[in-house]
Amino acid sequence: MAVTTPFTIDVPQDVLEDLQKRLATTRWPDSVAGAGWDYGTDLAYLKGLVGYWQQGFDWRAVERALNRIPQFRVELDGFGLHFLHVRGNGPRSIPLLLSHGFPDSFLRMIKLIPLLSDPAAHGGDAADSFDLVIPSLPGFGFSDRPHERGFDVGKIAALFDRLMTETLGYPRYAAHGGDWGSAITERLALEHAEHLIGIHLSEIPFTRLFSVPPANLTAAEQAYLASGMKWQRREGGYFAIQSTKPQTLAVGLNDSPAGLAAWIVEKYRSWSDCDGAIEQKFSKDELLANITLYWVTGTIHSAMRTYYEASRSRLPTSLSKIEVPTGVAIFPKDLLRAPREYGERFFDIRRWTELPSGGHFAAMEEPELLAHEIRELFRPLR
Repeated sequence: MAVTTPFTIDVPQDVLEDLQKRLATTRWPDSVAGAGWDYGTDLAYLKGLVGYWQQGFDWRAVERALNRIPQFRVELDGFGLHFLHVRGNGPRSIPLLLSHGFPDSFLRMIKLIPLLSDPAAHGGDAADSFDLVIPSLPGFGFSDRPHERGFDVGKIAALFDRLMTETLGYPRYAAHGGDWGSAITERLALEHAEHLIGIHLSEIPFTRLFSVPPANLTAAEQAYLASGMKWQRREGGYFAIQSTKPQTLAVGLNDSPAGLAAWIVEKYRSWSDCDGAIEQKFSKDELLANITLYWVTGTIHSAMRTYYEASRSRLPTSLSKIEVPTGVAIFPKDLLRAPREYGERFFDIRRWTELPSGGHFAAMEEPELLAHEIRELFRPLR
């Protein structure tokens, strides 16, 4: 069994000082009058955010808060994986793997921790408690960066399954994910079903858009697939470049913190339920904690490579139906909102809920709603 080592976040001071120098010497591009967010990240907003990054944001305070959560590193076949492991405060906690996506990090799941590990202290039932395992995806945060080709979703799922079963000793566990996390969770259910109590998703994995659907699509399914193609044309530029030429983009983003912030913050605004006012859902400190994590770990390229590897790996068989009990929470401002009948083509749906608010980053935007859905799905599966 691989040995876990306690982990403490402690970014070298010279890295933070270099960040400050780069922020102070940002060379800003021009803009057309009244551009706002139409051409991409609004320069006026970004300048304010960068100014706060210089003068108001305190990374050391973020470190102190995160270091109060039990964190570990483990090496599996020479690959180092960072993860949080929070034991549940209940009579019979079940293990729950929480997998994040892009352009977020393990920070996506932080607000869920008290709600799921200690539900009785937050208006819930102690019987619904979970042992939480929250890894940093390979190439993200404090996990190692893959340096060989082909480190795709299937390999990540296999690594996470080993973390849960071999390293932590959970013979069976539950899993939830959003964005890449939903694809990883789906792959766990496809290839490691014997270890899964059930899975919960905050969307139908995007790979299913590329499945060859049966001929008898309902009107709702046809509209869903059409909206997916429309979204790709309107919002999919990031996806195209990260799937084809991530290294070209990474040179700039890894060299300019303002450029990195522009790339990430635009997605938080576009993909959330904020009505165009990003700080209705995320504070500057929340946004900058995630952006700074990418900066200090130098992981923007390795994170983007996930798209490159996925575009060159095999997709699940188009008509494979997952028999693991599945719950899906659909948030109204997420990127794409599949109808239930489409989800039922691929999953054994036990719970399907369309929520009144929230977007792509549901664990950050509406943690109480998401925690409730996770508790409700797994209660009868315990």
